[in-house]
Amino acid sequence: MYEVEIMLGSTDESHIIRTIEYWDIEKRRFPSKDHKAVIVAEDITNRFFNVISLMNRSIPIIAIQLNALKVDDKIILNFTKVLDVYEQPDDEEDLAADAVDRSYWEHRSSLKSISILDEVINLISETYQNPKITYNKHHIALGTQKQNFLWFNPRKKEGYCYMHIKVGNENSEKTKMLFDEIEISYNQRKEDLFAFPIYLKEFNENKEKIGELLTIALVQYS
Repeated sequence: MYEVEIMLGSTDESHIIRTIEYWDIEKRRFPSKDHKAVIVAEDITNRFFNVISLMNRSIPIIAIQLNALKVDDKIILNFTKVLDVYEQPDDEEDLAADAVDRSYWEHRSSLKSISILDEVINLISETYQNPKITYNKHHIALGTQKQNFLWFNPRKKEGYCYMHIKVGNENSEKTKMLFDEIEISYNQRKEDLFAFPIYLKEFNENKEKIGELLTIALVQYS
């Protein structure tokens, strides 16, 4: 059973609490069922992820970001799942490497999503020649000859990619500040490992700040 809270605008504390309350009430009413809390909003903020982390992932909660796009005279609703605590995510750096090639990902995702990878490679190549790119079934890894620090999961959705970046423990606070400036939701998996979804449009609009983020990781592992 899914207990759903739908709201206009950005998530705030009251809506997060209300979502959890719905989940708890129905869980008590139907204890034999499997229950998941769902929050749907136009903007899933960093505060939401902070609150969820405080609960130590003890509540199975799903967060869905909803955008309305006008195409000709029609309104299209675009849903992006940005968090699913119920499905415990794997850390990209720990997944077993099962090698494939670029064509595997081109068939699995959209070309615009793959182009985010290409844009990142171009940015990194400005300061580090010939970055190492590894195509695996679980992800595309990118790094220096010493160590990978970026992992990509291009999606079928046009221009959308899910990324992990490893920045080093001493750079975690600076990384959070950059994410806040870019206004991109992120999930801190470890002290030095951040996961975040990004669209090609967001990437292009914030290329300078993203370049700073990449430089932090690049300096750490080059």
